[in-house]
Amino acid sequence: MYRNLTEYINKLESAGELVRISTLVSTREEIAEITDRVVKSEGGGRALLFENTGTEFPVLTNMMGSSRRMAMALGVERLEDIAQRLNTLLGDALSPKATLMDKLRMLPLLADVSKWFPKNVSGRGECQQVVWQGEEASLERLPLLHSWESDGGAFVTLPMVNTVDAETGIRNVGMYRMQRFDAHTTGMHWHVHKTGARHYEGYKRRGERMPVVVTLGGDPVYTYCATAPMPDNMDEYLLAGFLRRKPVRLVKALTCDIRIPEDCDFVIEGYVDPTEEKVVEGDFGDHTGFYSLKDLYPRFHVTAITHRRGAVYPATVVGVPPQEDAYISEATEKIFLAPIRLAIQPEIEDLWMPVEGTSHNIAVLSIAKRYEAQAAKVAQAMWGAGQMMFNKYMLITSASQGSIRSYRHLGELLRRADVSRCLVRAEGVLDVLDHATATCGVGGKLAFDLTDVDLQGDVEPVVMPDCVEMTDGIALCNDCFAKSCALLVLFAEQGRYDAIDVEAFLRHNNIIGVRYVALFDYNASYSLLPSDLLWLAAANTDPRRDVRLVAEKTLLFDARSKSRDVEGNPRRFPNVVTSSERVIRLVDSRWTEYGLGEFIPSPSMRYRTLRLSDKAEW
Repeated sequence: MYRNLTEYINKLESAGELVRISTLVSTREEIAEITDRVVKSEGGGRALLFENTGTEFPVLTNMMGSSRRMAMALGVERLEDIAQRLNTLLGDALSPKATLMDKLRMLPLLADVSKWFPKNVSGRGECQQVVWQGEEASLERLPLLHSWESDGGAFVTLPMVNTVDAETGIRNVGMYRMQRFDAHTTGMHWHVHKTGARHYEGYKRRGERMPVVVTLGGDPVYTYCATAPMPDNMDEYLLAGFLRRKPVRLVKALTCDIRIPEDCDFVIEGYVDPTEEKVVEGDFGDHTGFYSLKDLYPRFHVTAITHRRGAVYPATVVGVPPQEDAYISEATEKIFLAPIRLAIQPEIEDLWMPVEGTSHNIAVLSIAKRYEAQAAKVAQAMWGAGQMMFNKYMLITSASQGSIRSYRHLGELLRRADVSRCLVRAEGVLDVLDHATATCGVGGKLAFDLTDVDLQGDVEPVVMPDCVEMTDGIALCNDCFAKSCALLVLFAEQGRYDAIDVEAFLRHNNIIGVRYVALFDYNASYSLLPSDLLWLAAANTDPRRDVRLVAEKTLLFDARSKSRDVEGNPRRFPNVVTSSERVIRLVDSRWTEYGLGEFIPSPSMRYRTLRLSDKAEW
């Protein structure tokens, strides 16, 4: 694998997967706007190395922003190669059907397991070649990105946050964004459901400072493992050892008793004091495509910063999908399918998390269907498993019906489904970043049991008049009628946030056979692509409030922005994430200087019509 980020960069460059940008660029919005244009181009574009950032260090973005680069980061030709290794290890080796010869053939692989465990080494690592302490240990020397115009400041966006359980000493490596407050402090944005927050509560009960060490760079496997949905109390560096096929070598931090990979590019050491009042953190243009708004989080104090000579600062940009995190999620769904089968639901054949679902909002599963209500059982089990507890919408099909990775196929299943009977509803935990819920982190869940849908029988035709009349503030978008799944897209009158009688609209216009209606704000009408509308519908709805049956067999999704003045709606509703017009014009004018080839227009221009105001929230 890779000794450091520079070695990975060289591999990317030799494979034609990297562009070096030598002209001076700003870490405030300009790098993010350039990256957003590139990552949304076909196939995720190329990785970007900004060599002149006005600081001592270059910045690398989009380093895992394609299927190919994601595989390269994990040291394989295809992500399926890792999945096959796990299938062999967890499936064949543990199968009760395995013969003696089968198990003997597994012995060399099982013997390798002991080689994957992290290894403590003495002395200093490459990551400690240069040491800054005291006033010298200033975060302002690092090229932290201020990505979007309404961000609360500059953030560390690819931190590997190393903490240990106060009682057991078991390590966790998580990825929690960090807003720079000043030269020596940041926020620590760990959500209540995360292991870092649990460790924090443990130190709080003991009345002790919590040591925290943040690492950046090194072998890109480390960065991936910090995002992986590992079970609590399992070491992410063990997963890294498995992926690398060799152990992670760990050295002791200089100012606290936490061990970190010796080959990282940067180490930021410090502590969180649980006796301190939490501080306001945010806003932040998040991976949901919306701003996550201000809230209270612990303050992290820097005690030392170390780095290797020639260090490269890694960063990611998140916002309206697709972004780099979509390819990280793709790796996760393939790598963790085997453990899900083993530990949670053995009947699951495949799992797909579409980009438009921003990891948590949409999941599609196929199962080996054997009995009635099996899909409901699978849905409930998945909603109680690890990070799948954050899922909002789930589609469950039978493996005999075909591949789940085709929108056309799924659309045909949805069109033929009886929505009055196939829905599985629940309430539970949702992502803290889900802005559609009235209660933070709690909301509705909805699964579609499509396992009994008959793909061979007749389907009810859709009847649409030649001319549709607007009624009660509803307009029809003719370009967004999807016959493949009998979906009708409607737009509410500008500024209309009260209840709208969609059933009366269908009846008035004699529209028959429509199975699904999605209702959006008028300002979303003509600027967005169908994939954008899917993202918006999943993000802006809480299934327990915004999804209901109308006209007996039609399912309505009310995906409008939610007015805080209406009872049952969230108290705050965030703005969509876009670049400022100033930065868009700047990047337009400088495009040829970057050496990125054919001009790519700003994706933000497509989404600016969705903005509620010039602030991050209304």
